[in-house]
Amino acid sequence: MNKDLGQLFITGISGKQLSAEEEQFIQKENIGGVILFSHNYESPAQLAELVNNIQSLRDNYPLFIATDHEGGRVQRFKEGFTKIPSMLDVTKKESPKLCFEISQLMSNELLSCGVNLNLGPVCDIFTNPKNSVIGDRAFGKNADDVSKYISAMIRGQQTSGIMSCAKHFPGHGDTLEDSHFKLPIVNKSLDQLREQEFIPFVKAVKARVDMVMMAHLKVDSIDQENICTFSPKAYELIREELKFKKVIITDDMEMKAISEDLSLGEAALKALKAGADLIEYRSFEACRSAYEYVKDAVNSGEFTPQEVSSRYERILELKKKYLSNYSPIYIPDVAGQVGTAENQNLVEQVSQA
Repeated sequence: MNKDLGQLFITGISGKQLSAEEEQFIQKENIGGVILFSHNYESPAQLAELVNNIQSLRDNYPLFIATDHEGGRVQRFKEGFTKIPSMLDVTKKESPKLCFEISQLMSNELLSCGVNLNLGPVCDIFTNPKNSVIGDRAFGKNADDVSKYISAMIRGQQTSGIMSCAKHFPGHGDTLEDSHFKLPIVNKSLDQLREQEFIPFVKAVKARVDMVMMAHLKVDSIDQENICTFSPKAYELIREELKFKKVIITDDMEMKAISEDLSLGEAALKALKAGADLIEYRSFEACRSAYEYVKDAVNSGEFTPQEVSSRYERILELKKKYLSNYSPIYIPDVAGQVGTAENQNLVEQVSQA
């Protein structure tokens, strides 16, 4: 059972190559995935080599190799990769076809280096002009515009064979606080959320998105007691109202929005018991600490084998769909697939009048 438990965790790593400690933890505990940031990146070839090393630790199916590759100010891999404009800039061309093509470009470049999960698209609506945390990461300022491009983005990811993730449910667009530092509050009724914030997520589910990310938000109309990450009612909305049956992932569990009030382990267990399938940590130390706490909870019966299995089955189904035909990246091929003149010409269409 503990072998399955590790699949419910995504860990960060400290540098541009795995430490012996990180290798041992990922392999011994059968950790489900690794998330990569700019501090893990030097070049496309180095990234591919790092991913090959991570995947050599797999038990059965490969690990999720995740990153945030949205374009604009949220692009972890820059040098050597095509520089992607912000999605708000992309949509100024009013061309879902161009958005689809840029999505394919992004996905193909990531996949050529072994990254198989892009934590996007952003389904938040840029309704609050003072909201700097979302801002130009959004596809637009109303639900219809965002929905139109969300669908194109997911299709681009899927035709390339990369996993997609609709974020940040139930909608981070009309907030002021950044959950990296402080808990954002959404003061909207459930009907207001249905009429606006939920619409792009409904579209994403209809477009067969692979994951939905639960945000660290306080929304009293959903749950007066718990933030969404810890709210069974919030997960129930995704499952019952949006009819989404695949993987629900948390946002980074080290954000200050949740890490100030609970220990890492308590927060992990609370999120899993509320309904999360997959929990994410930007650092290895935090992931290991949370994992050990949850493992103790399984051994004590506080988190049951049945609860682990239901989450593991959803993760396994996704891995079977995307990662069954895994083979290591052939590193000499990488340079010819990333940052090409053809890709650069495509993104330059965004800035042309």
